Amino acid sequence: MADPTDSEQPSSDENPTEFLARSEGKSPGILAEFWDFLCHNKKWWLAPIIIALLLIGLLILISGSAIAPFIYPI
Repeated sequence: MADPTDSEQPSSDENPTEFLARSEGKSPGILAEFWDFLCHNKKWWLAPIIIALLLIGLLILISGSAIAPFIYPI
């Protein structure tokens, strides 16, 4: 049976004061978080999917504007 105090102890590489300092700091933007996710989890196959979805969304937004006639020949 495991000692219940083992799970309450902070890990050796995590410092409670460092955790508090990071929690009070400025949060990174969504692009920085996405880039960090890609780098740490090696999910590079997600990048083209996200880029394609963003481009499709941009085309949808632009299609209702005055730029639309210039997009259709593309």
